[in-house]
Amino acid sequence: MFKLVLNLVGYTDIIVTNILIIVGLQFVNKVAKMDINLRAWLTANLGTNKTMTTLLLVLMVVVMVILIWWLTKKILHYVIPRLTAKTKTVWDDIIFNDRILNSLSTLIPVILFDQLLPILFKDSTSFLPVVLAGTDVLIIMDSVWILVSIFNSVNEILSQNERHKDKPIGSLTQLAKILTFSVGAILIISTMIGRSPLFLLSGLGAMAAILLLVFKDSILGFVASIQLSANNMVQVGDWVTVPNYGADGDVLEINLTTIKVQNFDLTITTIPTYAFISDSFTNWRGMSNSNGRRIKRAIYLKIDSIGFCDDDMLKRLCKIALVADYIQRRKEEIQAYNDSHKVDKSTLVNGRNMTNVGVFKAYIEAYLKANPNINNEMMVMVRQLPPSEKGLPLEIYAFSKDKNWKAYENIMSDIFDHVLSAVPYFDLEVFENPAGSDFRRVVG
Repeated sequence: MFKLVLNLVGYTDIIVTNILIIVGLQFVNKVAKMDINLRAWLTANLGTNKTMTTLLLVLMVVVMVILIWWLTKKILHYVIPRLTAKTKTVWDDIIFNDRILNSLSTLIPVILFDQLLPILFKDSTSFLPVVLAGTDVLIIMDSVWILVSIFNSVNEILSQNERHKDKPIGSLTQLAKILTFSVGAILIISTMIGRSPLFLLSGLGAMAAILLLVFKDSILGFVASIQLSANNMVQVGDWVTVPNYGADGDVLEINLTTIKVQNFDLTITTIPTYAFISDSFTNWRGMSNSNGRRIKRAIYLKIDSIGFCDDDMLKRLCKIALVADYIQRRKEEIQAYNDSHKVDKSTLVNGRNMTNVGVFKAYIEAYLKANPNINNEMMVMVRQLPPSEKGLPLEIYAFSKDKNWKAYENIMSDIFDHVLSAVPYFDLEVFENPAGSDFRRVVG
């Protein structure tokens, strides 16, 4: 029963709307067919002079337009929301918002006023063109505002769609609004000066340099937006790093001229759109879409602490579970090589030998593979980098399963806490620059 009542209300709204439209059209048609000189009628029946008659006509038209505007606004705000509320879709609620309804309620009486003026003031050759030009300007301005509101609604609708959420819709709608404002401005100026819009367009060639200077950012931003969208270089929600602008955070918005990035300290950095084409930047989307976040960090070992492993050291290192099998396997391999080549092992440097840094490297790799927070389906590697004045860099290259920033930092900290603590067990030392306490111990 309740649904039946709602349907009847909806049908009533539609019927009332159609009746009002028909009545309005018939009213204008009848006034046009009457083709009377209202000014002469008022002068003859009320005995007013020419000035008073003009004032009465103006007052009558103003009151009529205000009444039509009020009725139109009430009807539209009453009918349209009820019709859109009955549909399951959301786009109609967004499009027929208050901005659109207010603009339509203004446009309808202005158009009616523009149609009635030639009938009511057909003898006012000097007054009529000025008023008609004014109403034409109002119609153009209201139409431009309606189009801009529609573009805003389209931007809102597409931004909520998952398929278009990561696309630079804002840039395209902004370009459409700029074109709409430009066309509207040309039409308004041509209406006010009484010349064809083509007359104004023919003179734009001489102003091309000025226009290019004024709209430089918009033109560059539009071209950059097309390139960014076509190459899928950046999307809303991407984590980007732009060193030249000090930006490091998530993309909030992509507009025609700017891209807004919210940094991790919650500040907002506004970057020109074309900067993402002309300058270098890092997009971390690949990491976000992958199965892990890269850990790439090195520790520096003192070179004078690196040495061969003798039997006593190997016996001690075999007690470390993660490298016991590695040491046994390597001992058998090295022993077989040295025996086959009749190597004199009275001197440790002869033949093949294990080193403490080599065993330590194997230990770290085994530790990483046994760590439940490391993704073993991706690259897990421990490598030596070229020695420097800081010692021998031993770099860990792996990927954590958890990509969340805080969890990632905790995982990396736990790994290096363990690795640095394990260094002395392999008779190695970590390099660090001497501090004041080190100099005091030397002097003391």
